[in-house]
Amino acid sequence: MLQVAVVGSGPSGVYTAQGLVQQGQVPEVRVDVLDRLPCPYGLVRYGVAPDHEKIKSLQNNLRTVLEHERVRFLGGVLVGPGGLPAARLRELYHAVVYCVGAATDRHLGVPGEELPGSWSATEFVSWYSAHPDSLSDGFVAGARAAVVIGVGNVAVDVTRMLARGPAELSPTDLPQAALAALADSRVREIQMVGRRGPSQARFTTKELRELGGLPDTEVVVDPAELALDPAYADPSALPAAQRRNVEVLRGWAEHPRPSGTRRIRLRFFLRPVELLPDSGRVGAVRFERTLPDGRSGVTGTGQFEDIEAQLVLRSVGYRGVPLEGLPFDAGLGTVPHLAGRVLRDGSVSPGEYVAGWIKRGPTGVIGTNRPCAKETVTSLLEDAPTLVRRDVLPDPPAALRAEGLHPVEWEGWQAIERAEAALGASLGRHVVKLPDWQSLMAAARAAGTP
Repeated sequence: MLQVAVVGSGPSGVYTAQGLVQQGQVPEVRVDVLDRLPCPYGLVRYGVAPDHEKIKSLQNNLRTVLEHERVRFLGGVLVGPGGLPAARLRELYHAVVYCVGAATDRHLGVPGEELPGSWSATEFVSWYSAHPDSLSDGFVAGARAAVVIGVGNVAVDVTRMLARGPAELSPTDLPQAALAALADSRVREIQMVGRRGPSQARFTTKELRELGGLPDTEVVVDPAELALDPAYADPSALPAAQRRNVEVLRGWAEHPRPSGTRRIRLRFFLRPVELLPDSGRVGAVRFERTLPDGRSGVTGTGQFEDIEAQLVLRSVGYRGVPLEGLPFDAGLGTVPHLAGRVLRDGSVSPGEYVAGWIKRGPTGVIGTNRPCAKETVTSLLEDAPTLVRRDVLPDPPAALRAEGLHPVEWEGWQAIERAEAALGASLGRHVVKLPDWQSLMAAARAAGTP
């Protein structure tokens, strides 16, 4: 039997496992899906906004794969420094597929970016998603106005979450502390700002439209600002997604929504150049007005505008980080590969593979991981007759336990789910996520996980 380790239990990892166990070729494959966290599903659990219940329901599809008789979930296993060495993992399995995503966010690189009150959107998302590594909870404390820098779907998500009221958030799995903080938030003005025009924004039309459906929230766009985009007057030549975005924005410009207690302003052609302090924390963001340069970019005009903000969230993209023992292209933030096969000094490294963002960069939507994983699985199965000749232990998880590791297996994850359901019931809510390592591991141990 071909023994494969998949590192990462997000969509790319689970789709990889699915492709391996559902193939009809010989030899038969057993897949162990390892994750640093005791909980599966990756960004579906810890990145999809709590109010996006339809997308979060994708967990049910991923669950079906992880419950397959030849798939095992091994949570709480760190691969790399301080955990299981990558070289040892390679010894235990015929093949290893790394599906670890892009672990860090990009910075603006402007003065004042490190001021208190300035955060990455990733940190904010981790907080309201109850990621156990999240240590901060003072995002909205004392803030009246917020600026979100970026015009992609993550920027729309955090903007929407800032504008939601407690009645809309309480039915979600938002952790209790985050619910209380957002319910007490005094943020009433939220500006989402992009350095380029509306025709180049990266959000999807569905996400954009959701902003217009928020209760008691006014959405404001400046027609003069939109008109700086050459494609705004006639968007017919744009790809369908961008054309629809422009049409939605035009509708809001021409038919403003009634005033609400909260206001979202969508701004374009403004480039952040500095975060300005006020009493030791961020108090405003200075932007330079930009204009199209005719080459899909923008150029500065030397005109500046300061926008008040006690909370600044940057949402300008993710970036992969090097993995111990694997080659890394620092320019692309990915592992060099050939159809998913890891390349070392230009040559294929037998038994090592990548899928997901660490393979292709942080692009696409959840569904993009399917063809990405399929390509990698195809390569691995082509190599299988050679890979399976190497002798490995028949039960790698037993070897991990013998070496002092204590994976959270599927029963442990199910115990975490039961604990989250019980917590929600005790609070008069539905399922409420456990927000920290201690409570997650205590719940897992209730199922007998050491």
